[in-house]
Amino acid sequence: MFGVTRKPRLKKKWEGMLSDHIIALLWSPDGLLIAAASVSGPVALIDAASGKLLHILSGHGFGTTSIAWMDNSTLASAGQDGLVRFWDVASGGEKLALDAGAKWVERLAVSPCGSYLASASGKKVRLWDKKGTHIRDYPDQGSTITDIVWGPGRLELTSSAYGGIRVWSPSKNEPVREFNWKGSVLRLAWSPDGKYLATGDQDSTVHFWIGATGQDLHMFGYPMKVRELAWDRDSRFLATGGGSQVTVWDCSGKGPEGTTPLQLTGHDESANVNVLAYQRNGNILVSGAGDGKVLLWCPVEGVRIQGKANLSGGVTQIVWSQDDSHIAVGTDVGEVAVYSI
Repeated sequence: MFGVTRKPRLKKKWEGMLSDHIIALLWSPDGLLIAAASVSGPVALIDAASGKLLHILSGHGFGTTSIAWMDNSTLASAGQDGLVRFWDVASGGEKLALDAGAKWVERLAVSPCGSYLASASGKKVRLWDKKGTHIRDYPDQGSTITDIVWGPGRLELTSSAYGGIRVWSPSKNEPVREFNWKGSVLRLAWSPDGKYLATGDQDSTVHFWIGATGQDLHMFGYPMKVRELAWDRDSRFLATGGGSQVTVWDCSGKGPEGTTPLQLTGHDESANVNVLAYQRNGNILVSGAGDGKVLLWCPVEGVRIQGKANLSGGVTQIVWSQDDSHIAVGTDVGEVAVYSI
């Protein structure tokens, strides 16, 4: 959506304060609402245009861990009570409470078509349809599942744990592909074209798995474990965290192996980057860190900061609106703010 003809700016539209650290933040598919989950459990439903608080959902005992929009009228949430809950957005009431098969639920992921919801609980991935009907449990992985994501192009779910990665089909009980590695994957991110599966790892590295062959490229040199990954729309750039700088790999041509990445410097040296997000249809990358800074970048142009905002707390969540014109930001002290670009 945004080219490189003008410098983007961050203009605050509104800011509110919730009770606790924001652990999850999502725009509704129609862009009218924002759901903000606090680590202690409650989930706020907020009018995206005005910042008006519409409902506080009770969430989960011992804490909420993940949220996902099923559609514009239903929000799913998961937490440390081992349940997946469906909420009616209009009333704020609970519609369903589903047993996820373990004592806590780490992740939720809705398929791009909206037909399936996957939950990761301990070593188990459980699959539901959009109404909450249980479809199947996939075979347990060897250790706790760290992430689940739906891939591009095909209706396939990818899960990670110590020892490697599994790719699942909704119609099959056994994995359709495996990427084995004797290490611990923390985060997964498929490139939009499906060529690469990037992983952020416990041992302070980034892997690029070539989807067609299973070959992997291993990138070293990060000061800490990597949990932050974001692809641009063209599958050219992968932005990664793992420290106070944003490291951007150029995956065009023969790929990133043997190349020198861009280093985007603007956050305090003592603060770690906590979140990265590219526009869906533009070139702008946004980063947020423990220093409370939100920074805009355009890696296709270089390393110069394009826009900046400051919040009181450390930034924990950033999400783009569906039309790429706004970002919503959450912090570790409960701030929720929306900025126009």
